[in-house]
Amino acid sequence: MEAFDNNEHPHRRFNPLLGEWILVSPHRAKRPWQGQKESTQALNLPAYDTTCYLCAGNERSNGVHNDAYTDVYVFDNDFPSLLEGEAEAPAETSPLFQLKPERGINRVICFSPRHDLTIPEMEVSAIQKVIQAWKEQYTDLGSRDFINHVQIFENKGAVMGCSNPHPHGQIWSQSSLPTNVEKTQANLKKYFEANGRSLLSDYIAEELQRKERVVLENEHFVVLVPFWAIWPYETLIVSKRHFGNITQMTPEETVAFADALKRLTVKYDNLFETSFPYSSGIHQTPTDGQDHPEWHFHMHFYPPLLRSASVKKFMVGYEMMAEAQRDVSSEKSAAILRDLSETHYKQK
Repeated sequence: MEAFDNNEHPHRRFNPLLGEWILVSPHRAKRPWQGQKESTQALNLPAYDTTCYLCAGNERSNGVHNDAYTDVYVFDNDFPSLLEGEAEAPAETSPLFQLKPERGINRVICFSPRHDLTIPEMEVSAIQKVIQAWKEQYTDLGSRDFINHVQIFENKGAVMGCSNPHPHGQIWSQSSLPTNVEKTQANLKKYFEANGRSLLSDYIAEELQRKERVVLENEHFVVLVPFWAIWPYETLIVSKRHFGNITQMTPEETVAFADALKRLTVKYDNLFETSFPYSSGIHQTPTDGQDHPEWHFHMHFYPPLLRSASVKKFMVGYEMMAEAQRDVSSEKSAAILRDLSETHYKQK
């Protein structure tokens, strides 16, 4: 019997946040690729675009004009997935046809008036203003009695379905805990009740000892490729101090969080020397008015690119029918990201 090699032998890994297993098949990274390739055309964007519905002062599709904003700008989404109005559920007696109306508020957050800037090319001080806006939105939306979850996220790049290159993210708030958040809460709570500590506190303590999946760290945050990562260059930003939500960050932690965001996203852009696409999102305490000592602030980054700027990971077939699968070990991905420069390739 061969000695196990996590960079060669197929194996399964457990995700304690979701309570799910994933399949790792590192040997598959060697297979030839004759499938779809994404466009890698460089985006030479202007600082201001007269046709962009997110640029300062421009008219949006509903006829409303944006403010002439100079920093961060937030507005209610013109095409929201959730509506604030309340509706009565139709009568239904069968457990096979459960339905309940869902209320919510969706907002858009423009990170900068500059049409051509994304987070890796912004100054840390400018990223701090984005974080401050996230804090304000979490507080404002979460204070409403019908809002129990506030999801802050960003889809970056056309390959992630982003319809506008202007640097922006979204905030969806709603009455229910979404499925993945509900799974995460159940597992965090189970661990906290059994151990009296947050799951992520114990997890990052071990990761910082082992070092093999740590990409970067500063005084207050650690960035790593999680042991259970699904996406090729998936990362997790975790606070070293145990706190539940973004409003509980100290001023020093806010600066450190901005620093971690910039350093990580610069590495992403440097990986294939392209504006690196991803979906990212913050997981933090629900806003249901309850104490949630089990929650530990963290942020996920799910980038789709696999081998180059033009070859992405597809979640199809086995992944859709059975369980998630990846073609490169977390350790190898972390080493690649760790060794990348923290100076943006455009500045070299």
